[in-house]
Amino acid sequence: MAVKNQVQLITYPDSLGGDLKTLNQVLLNYFTDIFKGGVHILPPFPSSGDRGFAPLSYLEIEPAFGTWKDIKAIGENFDVLVDLMVNHISRQSEYFQDFLKKGRKSEYVDLFITLDKVWEDGNPVQDDINKMFLRRSLPYSTFTIEETGEEEKVWTTFGKTDPSEQIDLDIKSKKVKQLITDFFLNFKENNVKIVRLDAVGYVIKKLGTSCFFVEPEIYEFLDWVLELAKSLDIEILPEVHSHYTIQNKLSEHGYWIYDFILPYRILDTLINKSSIALIDYLKNRPHNQFTMLDCHDGIPVKPDLDDLIDTTEARKLVDVCLQRGSNLSLILSDEHKSKDGFDVHQIRCSYYSVLNNDDDAYISARAIQFFTPGIPQVYYVGLLAGENDYERVRETGEGREINRHNYSLMEIEKSLEKEVVKRLLKLIRFRNDYDAFNGEFKVLESNKDEIYLSWEKDKKRCTLYIDFKTNRPVIDYIDQDGKYIQYYV
Repeated sequence: MAVKNQVQLITYPDSLGGDLKTLNQVLLNYFTDIFKGGVHILPPFPSSGDRGFAPLSYLEIEPAFGTWKDIKAIGENFDVLVDLMVNHISRQSEYFQDFLKKGRKSEYVDLFITLDKVWEDGNPVQDDINKMFLRRSLPYSTFTIEETGEEEKVWTTFGKTDPSEQIDLDIKSKKVKQLITDFFLNFKENNVKIVRLDAVGYVIKKLGTSCFFVEPEIYEFLDWVLELAKSLDIEILPEVHSHYTIQNKLSEHGYWIYDFILPYRILDTLINKSSIALIDYLKNRPHNQFTMLDCHDGIPVKPDLDDLIDTTEARKLVDVCLQRGSNLSLILSDEHKSKDGFDVHQIRCSYYSVLNNDDDAYISARAIQFFTPGIPQVYYVGLLAGENDYERVRETGEGREINRHNYSLMEIEKSLEKEVVKRLLKLIRFRNDYDAFNGEFKVLESNKDEIYLSWEKDKKRCTLYIDFKTNRPVIDYIDQDGKYIQYYV
């Protein structure tokens, strides 16, 4: 299959109505002509943490959300995208629970990275750890084996608890490759069309490196997954938060990549009323990207924009975001902070809130996203122009919950009445259906406080113009009858 050049939705399985059955009804009732590109359902699997990102298995659906039949039903009308956390699996999975009980005698021992697979004597060396791009203070957790009372140290890249809930998989192991194959076969059987390889940048552990996106080994693994996916008519989307040059390398290797730079660039343009950096970026970026503004984590900053932004200016932008209610995710490893100490990993907020609930600014942001080459994804909170959810942050103690509000059916209906949401839906329909978006993209000359973008194919042509002094986007296009239309978005 080919990825459709139309707008996709990103949602949790329980965020639009409470479960997968209701999600399907919501999609069919309100959004059949909106999400023609498909639906990215954030992990619907049984999980022990990180809101689905510590899955016990990919062969089952969390009963509170529904069953595989519900996923299959959504897949009848929308291309379904799901995540596969190729780097890790839950501590509560049957595989790791068996290891916790039996230790080295477990049939699943080879799935995991005991430290003797990294350091010959199994003793971690701090000098090696200092070189690593850490997501927690140590890259391993210590467990006591039930039957022997022995301690085992196992690699755990992620996880807020100690020991971690997310146990890394050894992708060199034949058993891990068989497990991934089983997961893909199950996806195929249940109408899944695209698989996002979450945290794939961390799968290679090699001493003397950052243990992040280690070349060339990372390509060997990705090529293996790609071959498997292609044999099942499934597309893959590697998810890598890293220096933009690494994303570009992936793109050059022919992979779809995420445009993690665009959300910050658009935000910076709208707040500072200058399109210079955005225009430069749009002229030079690869086109085989999935674009987004908001997601379940936050607006990426470091390391995605390293060497692309001036940290003094970035601090000012971050301060504006904080004034508007955002919170921050920070880089833990000193070695990977900027030289001046700048350490912002992500800005966590609703994109509507960070633009000060300004309808025109928000629609301008979406218009730029939709005119940028790539597959546009719209996060469910952004779809409904949702605002920062401070109550969720207070309840959970998790900063990312600021942009993870769960909508009841009544709230969805109420949100659909908002003028800004109606404008967004109309814009999405235009992006889905106007054929020029399958043609040639150009960045046209403009002043530094404006942007002028165009698409052209055969006799179809559309242009987007925004004056950032007013933030009101205007689209000019040639309609079916060859008539020139001006559309105030």
